[in-house]
Amino acid sequence: MIQPQTLLNVADNSGAQELMCIRIVGTGNHQYANIGDVIVAVIKGALPNMPLLEKSEIIRAVIVRTCKELKRGNGIIIRSDDNAAVIIDKEGNPKGTRIFGAIARELRHFNFTKIVSLAPEVL
Repeated sequence: MIQPQTLLNVADNSGAQELMCIRIVGTGNHQYANIGDVIVAVIKGALPNMPLLEKSEIIRAVIVRTCKELKRGNGIIIRSDDNAAVIIDKEGNPKGTRIFGAIARELRHFNFTKIVSLAPEVL
């Protein structure tokens, strides 16, 4: 469960290292975001000399891993060690060319198939 002011790791090679959630997009009055939700975030840490993204830049990202467990319909529970997001553009395509770590299968249902295809492991 991600809420405003939550720090997230970045799971792609776009140049950012850490994000802070500002707002949850498209959920109306919901307080928390889960896997597959789009958030507006600010970059808190970035790699130096990367022209794509800079520190304190406002971007959109999709959540791919959460510490809070996700329960599927068949009873399987998925839990991760960290909160992580992938930086996307306005069309929903990832800005990076590689994805690091495992990605939940539920992202395919939210039409983030490009992220799922770049991921090394889909849970």
